[in-house]
Amino acid sequence: MTIIIDSTDGVFARAARVSQRLPWFNGAKLDDIVDYLTYVFVPAIFVWRALLVPEAWTVPVASAMLLSSAYGFNRDDAKTSDHFFTGFPSYWNLVVFYLFVLHTAQMFNVIVLLAFAVLVFVPIRYVYPSRTPRLRGVTVMLGVLWGIALLVTVWQLPAVSPVLLWGSLVFPAYYMILSLAVGWRR
Repeated sequence: MTIIIDSTDGVFARAARVSQRLPWFNGAKLDDIVDYLTYVFVPAIFVWRALLVPEAWTVPVASAMLLSSAYGFNRDDAKTSDHFFTGFPSYWNLVVFYLFVLHTAQMFNVIVLLAFAVLVFVPIRYVYPSRTPRLRGVTVMLGVLWGIALLVTVWQLPAVSPVLLWGSLVFPAYYMILSLAVGWRR
C-alpha cells in the first residue's frame, strides 16, 4: 500500500495544483516525512515486534535502519536531477516484508539489514522507477505486475504460494540489475 500511495501522491498533488493554491506549503518536505515513516520507521518497529532478529540485535539493527535512512533522506543529492536515488533508497518496507514472508533465519536477517544500512552510504545510483527514462515502460509494467503479486502474497498470508513468492523476486532483481547497469554507464 505504501508504494501505491508513494507513486500516486505527487500526481494527485499536481492535479489539485496544491503548489499554486498553497504556495507557502512544501509538499516535498511532507512527502519525505511520510516516506520516512512508512518506508523506514514502521519497518524498524516491525523488525523489533516480529522478532526478525535476535533480541540482542534488535536495537542495533533498528537504529542502523533509522539512522542510515535519516542520513539518506537528508542528503542534498538523495534524488538526483536526472532521476536517480543516491545510495540504497530506504526500501526497508520491502526488505522487511521479504525477510518476514520468507521466514529467513534471524542472523541472516541481521546481515541483510546491516548490509542495506551500509549501502545507504555507498554512492550507487538506484533507478527512480517511475521517472528514470531508460526502460521506463518496461520498469513500470513490471512494477505493476510485481505490485499485484505482492497484494496476492499478502492476501495469502500465512500460507503463501512459493511460486508466487519466488516469482515476485524477479522485479527486485531486475531493479537492482537495471540500477547497477544504468548507474555504471554514467
